[in-house]
Amino acid sequence: MVGWRFSKIVSVAGLLGLSACATAPSHINDICAVFDQQDGWFNNWQSAAKSAERKYGVPVPVLMATVRKESGFKAHAKPPRTKLLGFIPWKRQSSAYGYSQALDGTWAQYQREAGGFSARRSNFADAVDFVGWYHAKTADTYGVAKNDTYRLYMAYYLGWTGFKRGNWSASVQNYARDTDKMARNYAAQLRQCR
Repeated sequence: MVGWRFSKIVSVAGLLGLSACATAPSHINDICAVFDQQDGWFNNWQSAAKSAERKYGVPVPVLMATVRKESGFKAHAKPPRTKLLGFIPWKRQSSAYGYSQALDGTWAQYQREAGGFSARRSNFADAVDFVGWYHAKTADTYGVAKNDTYRLYMAYYLGWTGFKRGNWSASVQNYARDTDKMARNYAAQLRQCR
């Protein structure tokens, strides 16, 4: 009887924990609110972001602004489908998935080099670690400062090959400026968090 109750409690706790992982925070433009909403024992976003900052040297505001721009903090985000004949949902534009919108090939490289094969793009701690890893590799390879959100995001969005070529369209530059502005806002907000 005691074993049955214990297993029921563990099952309910597990379901609650999983449901918390799947819910995107509201107020995604306020980093304090995001961290307040995602501060569970098993799913503490602030702790995960700080861990990635310590590991790779990329500041928390840069990491969080990148994730916010890429997925809006949605665990299962995917790019929109293309349309066949202008109206039939067809293939997706890329294999990007999860919080970090990492492509299949880049995610596989990350798993081999840093994340381990159990890392998942729909797990926030793994995704923010991926973003830190990617930005750190950009910094090491191309000499970009680890707090230069604009250039780090350009490399993130375009990929290393596109960044190296300098194929920076006006729209991509606008995305990077928006991400830089968000990182600056997040940095100011973090100084005011309780």
